[in-house]
Amino acid sequence: MKPLTDYSWLPADIRAFIDKTLAAYPADAVEASIAQQRDYYNAMCAEFDQPHPAGLTAEDVSIAGVSCRRYTPSVARPGVTGIYFHGGGFVVGGLESHDAIVAELAEQAQLVMIAVDYRLVPEHIHPAAYDDCLAVVDAVKGPKVLAGDSAGGTLAASVSAARPGDVAGQVLIYPGLGGDKTMPSFTRHAHAPMLTAAECEFYETVRYGGPVPVGDVTARPMDAEEYGDLPPTAIFTAEADPLASSGVEYAARLAEAGVAVSLVEEPGMVHGYLRARHMAKGARDSFTRIAKALRALAGQAVES
Repeated sequence: MKPLTDYSWLPADIRAFIDKTLAAYPADAVEASIAQQRDYYNAMCAEFDQPHPAGLTAEDVSIAGVSCRRYTPSVARPGVTGIYFHGGGFVVGGLESHDAIVAELAEQAQLVMIAVDYRLVPEHIHPAAYDDCLAVVDAVKGPKVLAGDSAGGTLAASVSAARPGDVAGQVLIYPGLGGDKTMPSFTRHAHAPMLTAAECEFYETVRYGGPVPVGDVTARPMDAEEYGDLPPTAIFTAEADPLASSGVEYAARLAEAGVAVSLVEEPGMVHGYLRARHMAKGARDSFTRIAKALRALAGQAVES
């Protein structure tokens, strides 16, 4: 499949989002030092920051020795907790980069949410981030629903595979789940704005500090041999994203194993579109769908 090079067909408001992003986070950011990449990323995220919803409260807490932030919405469903893992290629991001995203998800889903500030690479190579996320999930008692975007979606799926009976649901937002790099989206959207195939390979290389693990679901969720024990799952992919096909393949494997799964490919969207929710209609509508899926899975967790 021939890679696309022209993305002028994307909606105008998404192209405006891309331009605003690139003004703070250059297209060649991965060629900079790790410290510079983090500075770029933090500045970019600050450009899209939003105040917390009225009535929501947030507090920083330590869970299993991991820094976290707990969000309590104005109306919260009792008896279930959402746990969120942020994106950023395992290299950048933290509690501040996704603060408004998690706050708004908590309020819209009417769900107490915990954001996890897992360790980053290259200072802490795999499985450090996975270990932190698993430790938090193990420490939070009662039914829980996991959610995450990009690298955070990878972590959510890996933890769900490790704790199939302890996770009530998962919401994966443009996740990287493994699979063959000849997958259609990886080829077709190799030069997509916001995330390229080359950047995917950079993040994968720096994550491990060596060869990519094989047959290790803590690293690549689609390396699992069985899928039937995984929890109900909602997956959201972006049309113009090299990672999209991994979400499609993962959903197919869950469905074949009899797991309740929904898959939504958001048309005209790009990787990272959660930050566009206040400036692009498609991103806003998708954010509403994501919150609805999170709320539904939380409801099922309490009822089961």
